[in-house]
Amino acid sequence: MKYAVKFLLLGLIILSVAGCTRSVTRMPAPSAVALIAVPAEQVDLNDDLDFASLELAIDRSVKYYEGSGQNSVYRVAGKSFGAKQLKDSLLAFRKIIKNDASIEEKKNQIRQKFDIYRAAGDDEYGGVLFTGYYEPLLDGSLTPTDKYKYPLYKPPPDIMMEAISKNETKISRMKNGESVPYYTRREIDVEGVLKGRGMEFLWVADPVELFTLHIQGSGKIKLEDGRMLTVSYAQNNGRPFRSITRFMLDNGKINASESSYRNVKRFLKSKQEQELFEILSYNERYIFFRFVEKEPVGSLGQPVTQDRSIATDPDYFPQGALAFIRLRKPVFDAEGNIKERVPFSRFVLSQDKGSAIKGPGRVDLFCGFGANAQSTAGSLKEKGELFFLIKK
Repeated sequence: MKYAVKFLLLGLIILSVAGCTRSVTRMPAPSAVALIAVPAEQVDLNDDLDFASLELAIDRSVKYYEGSGQNSVYRVAGKSFGAKQLKDSLLAFRKIIKNDASIEEKKNQIRQKFDIYRAAGDDEYGGVLFTGYYEPLLDGSLTPTDKYKYPLYKPPPDIMMEAISKNETKISRMKNGESVPYYTRREIDVEGVLKGRGMEFLWVADPVELFTLHIQGSGKIKLEDGRMLTVSYAQNNGRPFRSITRFMLDNGKINASESSYRNVKRFLKSKQEQELFEILSYNERYIFFRFVEKEPVGSLGQPVTQDRSIATDPDYFPQGALAFIRLRKPVFDAEGNIKERVPFSRFVLSQDKGSAIKGPGRVDLFCGFGANAQSTAGSLKEKGELFFLIKK
């Protein structure tokens, strides 16, 4: 979405080869050790959620494999898997979870029919860093007012895009007959280079919440008449994503004990506009939005599913594929404070990507919409394990 975007957003390398009747898009992982086959009996396939949301997420990946992803080929542990094989894996898995067998028997059937591959991670133990993203809610207006004065922009017509590979695009604009990088966040928000050019389509009341929307990549806007609109990622300015939390830590604006998502937001909202935009401008990346009907859309062009969709780096992992995660999640008290972290595991689908989600050791879990999703996403930063399942 995210963006997708999250706290956070990239990639895939593509080769087109001629076939007998049509071209095939190949997406080899740059590292042969991104995924490693493991014995299925080593993975206890417990799922902490009901299967209804899992079936919905599966259906969305199937639609991707039947549509825009139908020619894709992925490299997994030295093997090539086409979209049809990955689709067939999902259909076989869905058949198992829908049958009348006991949970233990279903797990045995999965182990018998599927190969399991573990992500190599980013450390010697195969650890993967999990974070979360969510769909924020902002107050807004279809017209600018004294209260609603911070705009959302649709993609500018002067953006130029040059495909370097399937998932790498050079974004620029023309200046004096030459191609130059597109405007930064500072140039757009502070200097107003896009202001009044007809690209504003919504205005919101809170610049910090708007920045959060840029990071998450999609969200809902509540109008004063009660209507709820959904916006989603449409384009970015091609500039790098940079963490403002890291910037504030490095510059002594906050200390490590104040670096939680909740504390950072509180700190930003306490600042005057000039200082606030000085901090926000450190992250040069800027997101342009569009309206969508209901749900936020991930990088596959399909809606993402709460608690079942993950963002991964498509340079390393097959997009749309069935995965399994193991880590800890926060449990909150009545005041919204974390009282403990408990282990959990579940099946998920790789259906999004993000600028901060790079390499074989990063995953972003879509936590959904609302206050609970915000609390979970804002406090989820755990090392865990990531597996992919493909039918034998």
